[in-house]
Amino acid sequence: MALSKGRSALLGFVAAAALAGCAQNGGETESASASQPSSSRERYTPPEDPYPSTYRPYGGVPTAITGATVFDGEGGRIENGTVVLVDGRIQAVGGPDTPIPEGATRIDGAGRWVTPGVIDVHSHLGDYPSPGVDAHSDGNEMTNPVRPEVWAEHSVWPQDPGFSRALANGGITTLQILPGSANLFGGRGVTLRNVPARTMQAMRFPGAPRGLKLACGENPKRVYGNRNTMPSTRMGNVAVMRSTWQRAIEYRERRARDPNTARDLQMDTLVEAMDGDILIHNHCYRADEMAIMLDMAREFGFRISTFHHAVESYKIADLLRENGTCSAMWADWWGFKMEAYDAVNENIPLVHNAGACAIVHSDDANGIQRLNQEAAKALADGRRMGIDIPDEVAWRWLAINPAQALGIQEQTGSLRPGKRADVVLWNGNPFSAYTRPQQVWIDGALLHDMNNPQLRPVSDFELGQPGEGDVK
Repeated sequence: MALSKGRSALLGFVAAAALAGCAQNGGETESASASQPSSSRERYTPPEDPYPSTYRPYGGVPTAITGATVFDGEGGRIENGTVVLVDGRIQAVGGPDTPIPEGATRIDGAGRWVTPGVIDVHSHLGDYPSPGVDAHSDGNEMTNPVRPEVWAEHSVWPQDPGFSRALANGGITTLQILPGSANLFGGRGVTLRNVPARTMQAMRFPGAPRGLKLACGENPKRVYGNRNTMPSTRMGNVAVMRSTWQRAIEYRERRARDPNTARDLQMDTLVEAMDGDILIHNHCYRADEMAIMLDMAREFGFRISTFHHAVESYKIADLLRENGTCSAMWADWWGFKMEAYDAVNENIPLVHNAGACAIVHSDDANGIQRLNQEAAKALADGRRMGIDIPDEVAWRWLAINPAQALGIQEQTGSLRPGKRADVVLWNGNPFSAYTRPQQVWIDGALLHDMNNPQLRPVSDFELGQPGEGDVK
């Protein structure tokens, strides 16, 4: 039976991934066997990273984009700029006189814009994939308000068509997949490269720290209050969180005194978060609750990397700046529950203007396809109230700021020589509703070209629609 062009492209990607996987399997097997005890009397020592990244970049060719307007992702702008990609890295960024390697593929970017790839710090792709049916609903382990032992990556379904849509329509090159917000401690998140792959491990961003999802406010108290279990109030939320962190401190002390202390997977996650090896991402809407969480972080010695949703961040932007905590926000979602009512459309520019770390995020399979437009709305709202942020500076909200929140700013998030070549060529001003990604590179490999539909992988599950009813 003949294959469609889209399906042929997908099979081509999968075949390439399979070949890359063959080269990796020997190392993975050797590593796994090395962690096994050589005799029954030896104590088992788990591997440091039991689910390691097997990501390998797709192949690329030396490429130079010339004549474009360049936003470097850190606030810089170059007119008639040149961006050179070689061996999966940014080799050079500059003006029209920038040296270009002999034999490089040249792309005329005149009238177009070049930016770093868009990074989404809050996604549920793969855990709430399309089609949105109960069988695919794997983002919330709603069996206890304290579930730090679950890992979102263990639910990621790489065939979710949302991944390729985010790449082609939104220029998304990196994204963090988080558990839902039903629980106070929702579990670990994982940062992925947005590439076609057979396994989650083959998408996992090498060296990126994992996240820990916490949740404040209405969701946990609603989910568990309806079951007559704690928490059922905001003070119950805080009490359960504090008692859990205290248990983690005591567990860490026991392990320090006696390395033979029985392993506790819940507490392992919390200890790693307190030690800074896992970054904390806190679903929290209201300013008063964010302030309480900052105090809790001081009480128990952890740091909150980012507040997510954070519709009232504008009220405490100075506290966020002083604590080095980012805010991941929507442009204009509000009012869908009580804690989302005191939002303002100027939230993002107000946080930015106060010197705090502002991020535009999605939390939505459709929104992730237009984060550039969400940033544009926030930018316009700020200008209407007199906060005049240049376009190239606002691109920080989609690039270096989310990279910082994910602990990967040294690898991606800006067009700096030596960084991963995660690049988008837009067919117009990226803050226009009419603009789309023309070409997208990840690690220097061209993975999307709007003029070459065969390059885009098409899942058998492109049909179907998002489901409703889950707490995300």
